[in-house]
Amino acid sequence: MMVGHLAYIAIVLALGSAASSRGLGEFGSLIFVIGAVGLWRYSWAAINFARAAAYLLWVYPRLRARMDSAYRARPVPAHAYFMVTTFKIEPAVTTRVYRTIFEAAAQSRGGATIVASVVDGADLRIIREIFARSPAVQAGVKLVIDQIPGTGKRDAIARSLRILAREAPSSRDLLIFVDGDSCVPPDLVERAAPFFCDPRVGALTTDETVEILDAPLFRDWFDLRFMQRQVMMCSMAFGGRVLTLTGRMSVIRADLATDPTFIRQVQQDYIDHWRLGRVKFLTGDDKSTWFWLLSRGYLMTYLPDVKSVSMETQPLPGFVESAVTLMKRWFGNMMRTNGRALALGPRRIGLFTWWSILDQRVSVWTTLAGPVAVLLTTVFVTPLALPAYVAWVLFTRYVFCWALSLFRGGGFPITYPPLLYFGQIFGAAVKSSVMFKLDQQRWTRQGSGSRAAPLTLRQRLRAGSSRYVQLLAYGWFGLGVLFLTGLL
Repeated sequence: MMVGHLAYIAIVLALGSAASSRGLGEFGSLIFVIGAVGLWRYSWAAINFARAAAYLLWVYPRLRARMDSAYRARPVPAHAYFMVTTFKIEPAVTTRVYRTIFEAAAQSRGGATIVASVVDGADLRIIREIFARSPAVQAGVKLVIDQIPGTGKRDAIARSLRILAREAPSSRDLLIFVDGDSCVPPDLVERAAPFFCDPRVGALTTDETVEILDAPLFRDWFDLRFMQRQVMMCSMAFGGRVLTLTGRMSVIRADLATDPTFIRQVQQDYIDHWRLGRVKFLTGDDKSTWFWLLSRGYLMTYLPDVKSVSMETQPLPGFVESAVTLMKRWFGNMMRTNGRALALGPRRIGLFTWWSILDQRVSVWTTLAGPVAVLLTTVFVTPLALPAYVAWVLFTRYVFCWALSLFRGGGFPITYPPLLYFGQIFGAAVKSSVMFKLDQQRWTRQGSGSRAAPLTLRQRLRAGSSRYVQLLAYGWFGLGVLFLTGLL
């Protein structure tokens, strides 16, 4: 590991020396563009790092102690409702996931009820066999297996929530959303329940880690993303509202999750777009639950000391195509929801939360401005702009990764800095595409999407208008960079 870091630093120094040997006079306009964009991005990053550190080291320990004390004073502990969706998961993964769920349910002092939504009869048999041998049987845990037609995850969640609504859960109870490939910690209920002693809290999500076999680069990319997620979640939780309720595992107050309007929004969520018309949501059920709570003023917090484990596989043979496929789904969900979240206004959801949602859109263009300016300067002014920029990127991302690693105990593989830059540039490029194509959605595992059937004339016209607006935006963006670099 040390050799890799030394080689990395040597490359940075060599590239920096090659560029500085000719002086900085030729890079005046480029330095202005990158400096202005860098000042914006790094200032924003510094604010989030400071907020995250304050939450992790000061706010959260005190909040945890206060909520634990309040929960111990309650005469009746929370009942835990688990809702699990399983579809096209390897049997070994299903076995491991449900063992953790049954163990967590068995440790719930207030009892537990589990609704498992499955399509395949083989999954049903596996779950029954695991349950029969689990400690949940002796603990009196109630298991309901709902075998459904494969009409989509949103339908499955809605059916499960309606089953749980018949149990008439109270405001002190929890409803835990779990994906079929995520393992929960055994003490999840006792660690999460205290935070709902605050009636303003509607939901919470937890830290995550990932297990990926036989794809080391893909695993490093996911690990880095979860490292970044830890920082951003802590920063947002400092203000009381996180920007997403992760679909892999989140905890929602049970009476809210079984509200008929909540269930209806999860099953039939949509936005009305000025150009695309009504866009019904296929993916992004976690964004629907988040927006329902956000629009009604509930707080949503983050538990950095509780961790779930997700078992991922690389969906396609290549790393780049796999990462881009996932980013299209993630950022499509983000872009379909943040417009209506912005419309709620800063007074309703808080200025920092509102500004962070706005930054999800602004960062598309600020992230791309630097590399586009460098390419134009390299072609039209001097080729030395490229090694100078590469040295700058390698240096800043290296420092950034060290800052991120402090939230995970320090240290990181040398693959992280280039993966960080890859995620930033490719992520911004994907966002700049999906923000004009909000009607295009696709699940990764299921292979189903909004464009599976042949396109109608209306859909072709929509697709054509999306390409036109996207190219128009790219054109204005390019002209702006040309103007700022003095090349126009």
